[in-house]
Amino acid sequence: MVGEHRMSRQAAWELLTEYTKSESLRRHALAVEAAMRAYARRFGEDEERWGITGLLHDFDYERWPNPPDHPLKGAAILEELGYPEDVIRAIKGHAEYLGVPREDNMAKALYAVDEMCGFVMAVAMVRPSRSVHEVTVSSVKKKMKSKAFAKGVHREQLVQSAAELGVELDEHIQTVIDALRSVAPALGLDGESPGGRAEVAVPADDR
Repeated sequence: MVGEHRMSRQAAWELLTEYTKSESLRRHALAVEAAMRAYARRFGEDEERWGITGLLHDFDYERWPNPPDHPLKGAAILEELGYPEDVIRAIKGHAEYLGVPREDNMAKALYAVDEMCGFVMAVAMVRPSRSVHEVTVSSVKKKMKSKAFAKGVHREQLVQSAAELGVELDEHIQTVIDALRSVAPALGLDGESPGGRAEVAVPADDR
């Protein structure tokens, strides 16, 4: 059993890699983890708890991609393993179609960073350098206005989720950019990694 105070990042990573073989989905998980850790620091919350929630939010997606299997299958596994209720609830809450209320900042942050991470990564991927270090708030907002770019990402959701979290959109975008820069090599988005040209998973409509 994981237990209320015994979640470990290593155990979460092993669970993710057991169910998720896709490199792009693993990179998305690492990106969301980094953004969740950034917001945990901002709100003075448990960085490890928030990070693990981000790391595991889509761990069942590759095996069960169709709603409502994702994320309910994963939530059931986490419950069986003894993960805390608020972690499981936040993961359920990032799937709009489940209608699970996002009542705390951890759930609101996960909902806000999920698609924004995918979008920022997509913006980085179309840079000649494939580097997130060259992505700016203005370049992200410019791509948000392009209907042809990353069509699966709902622009209204990007804006609304930041408002729900109580953060200005520009500040939210910058927070996500900075978080992704901190783990750029692992994401293949540092402009130098051999995997820099690998495909990045852009969140699907149900995330």
